[in-house]
Amino acid sequence: MFDVHVKRIHEYKRQLLNCLHVVTMYNRIKKDPRKLFVPRTVIIGGKAAPGYHMAKMIIKLITSVADVVNNDPVVGSKLKVIFLENYRVSLAEKVIPATDLSEQISTAGTEASGTGNMKFMLNGALTIGTMDGANVEMAEEAGEENLFIFGMRVDDVAALDKKGYEAKEYYEALPELKLAIDQIDNGFFSPQQPDLFKDVINMLFYYDRFKVFADYEAYVKCQEKVSQLYM
Repeated sequence: MFDVHVKRIHEYKRQLLNCLHVVTMYNRIKKDPRKLFVPRTVIIGGKAAPGYHMAKMIIKLITSVADVVNNDPVVGSKLKVIFLENYRVSLAEKVIPATDLSEQISTAGTEASGTGNMKFMLNGALTIGTMDGANVEMAEEAGEENLFIFGMRVDDVAALDKKGYEAKEYYEALPELKLAIDQIDNGFFSPQQPDLFKDVINMLFYYDRFKVFADYEAYVKCQEKVSQLYM
């Protein structure tokens, strides 16, 4: 399966959520290598604004995870991670028609009604996403049952804002999320620089406006459904 997430790198686009899912898939394969696993190539592409430190750290995390996953003989061909450098129209012309699964996973209420997801849809890809941006119109016109919709809706996000988002609650309640975060935090994916991703970890725990942890469980379960249907 070609699982594709190509767009500018930004916290609200939640490439971090995708990356956490990659780490979770990796850990599941390592835990039980003989278990049936739908082979998946995760392709992430995009550019960071020159002065956007967090976006650059997200790219570094993705490439660091890719280095570990792609070179682990236990994982083999079951899971591969590719970061497309200098993503541009000429690359899009090749990637979009080849895509099986289009990632449109921004936090509900943050995305303008863009056209990126439509390009994938018109080329035959199925969409996994939140009820945000043009996903809303696509679900209305094509039927929500024809998209892989997950996670908080706009009202849910507002309610969580009112209550107060506590990332640590999700971290402590979800063992697979905790494992993934601990690996990143402890330098598993950056052994030469164990503290490399401290800024990313601190952001996720203390000032994540886009609530990555809150949608993690729903996203992983939705991805399981994707794999089951792909078989």
